[in-house]
Amino acid sequence: MKRKLVLTTISFACLLTGLTLVSCGKEQGTAATANYKTMEVSRADRMLSRSFTAVVNGRQSVEIRPQVSGTITKVCISEGALVKKDQPLFIIDQVPYQAALQTAEASVKSAEAAVATAKLTAESKEQLFKENVVSAFDLQTAKNAQMEAEAALALAEAQRVDAANNLSYTVVKSPVDGVASMIPYRVGALVSSSIATPLVTVSDGSEMYVYFSMTENQVLAMSRKDGNLVNAVENMPEVELKLSDGSMYNHKGKVDAMSGTIDKTTGAVSVRATFPNPDGILRDGGSGVVVMPYAMDNVIVIPQEATFELQDKVFVYKVIDGKTSSAVVDVYPINNGTEYIVESGLSVGDVIIAEGAGLVKEGIAVNVRTADSASGEGEQE
Repeated sequence: MKRKLVLTTISFACLLTGLTLVSCGKEQGTAATANYKTMEVSRADRMLSRSFTAVVNGRQSVEIRPQVSGTITKVCISEGALVKKDQPLFIIDQVPYQAALQTAEASVKSAEAAVATAKLTAESKEQLFKENVVSAFDLQTAKNAQMEAEAALALAEAQRVDAANNLSYTVVKSPVDGVASMIPYRVGALVSSSIATPLVTVSDGSEMYVYFSMTENQVLAMSRKDGNLVNAVENMPEVELKLSDGSMYNHKGKVDAMSGTIDKTTGAVSVRATFPNPDGILRDGGSGVVVMPYAMDNVIVIPQEATFELQDKVFVYKVIDGKTSSAVVDVYPINNGTEYIVESGLSVGDVIIAEGAGLVKEGIAVNVRTADSASGEGEQE
């Protein structure tokens, strides 16, 4: 009886061992061929965009300072008003400049009389010289006196022009059409050409210049794509502007200028886009975000989940002869956050691991299946 029990126990242990071996064999067989989601590489069109922090400036922003000294007797505009070119903005005390002009005009008349007298004297001396009444020295002295009087007249006329200009400068006019800033000066304030704060700033807001910066790498990528930087600027599509409140400006702009030098401190390149401003919504000194689109036609597009990075290089796993093989790919520096545009390293028709590439190993066997066929299944079985 005891012997029979021992044999039964041994048989049961062998049975368990056999079942375990069979189970392990099945697990090893399943793990030998993984079932990953794959995709076949193809071409497609994509519209990408990149955002850049920007500042808004008027097309022409002029700080207006007086050209003469004096007290302000009249402020002709309101703060923030629309002004036209040559419209009076301020009037500076004109009394001293009117007096200076009158003095200069009197000096001109006196100089004109002196010239007339000197001319008569010279003509008289010349006649007397012909009659041998006066010497050549006397004649030349008279001619010199005439030239001196004429020089004095020219000086007096120049002083009259200067006095007239100074009087005209007492009426400070706008050199451009635009919008006036706040006015820090009031009637009675003493001003001069050396004041630190301008009387007012007039900004031409019919068009606005929006400035932003791009990195050197971004500019290089654009230059390579279009052949050179000039072509890159000309071929840039219209850009949009996101205002400081998060809303999109209802007019598109055009990039029309790019700095020819790189800022040594920041490594950035300054770029300018011009936006129309018919409604006056944009104001000088404002801020926003320029949204620049990039149209990429007939390019190879892969999901970012199909890649992994190692030492600043981007890799994918190709499926070659049923096994994974890593490959380096060059991707376009701009992406939409979920996909990469591949510039080299893949060809149309290549089969790659479509997701979870960072968990895949080199040389493992893979059951090739498309993303569509795997939509209801797990990543591995």
